[in-house]
Amino acid sequence: MKLRLTIAACVALGFSGCTNTINALTSPEVASAPKAKQHQQPTAAQSESYQQTMRKVAGGIQHDPNYQRIALDTPEKKAWFKSLTYRYWNRQISRQQFISEGLAQYPDRSYEFNFIANGFQHHS
Repeated sequence: MKLRLTIAACVALGFSGCTNTINALTSPEVASAPKAKQHQQPTAAQSESYQQTMRKVAGGIQHDPNYQRIALDTPEKKAWFKSLTYRYWNRQISRQQFISEGLAQYPDRSYEFNFIANGFQHHS
């Protein structure tokens, strides 16, 4: 999430060089970075249903010799992954967005993110 905000701020600053300075002198405005889209947080019932589906998807991983574990070795990475999978499960993002966001963090895990996406499609 911080990465997205940083990128958005950099892009906004890059475009600020293209503005007309005459307008800035006559009517000063404070530039603000675009707001990141806020996603819905799960209710207790949704959280339980998501966890059940996630367990089913994870169960299929054990039977796939091609699946390589995604290194979620910090609390931040685990929270990011849980948020990403929840948003996909809850249809807040598309399959393509899910895979794209996953590959932005783990570019060498295409097979794994496709596997997870397929698992959610079969178990949701």
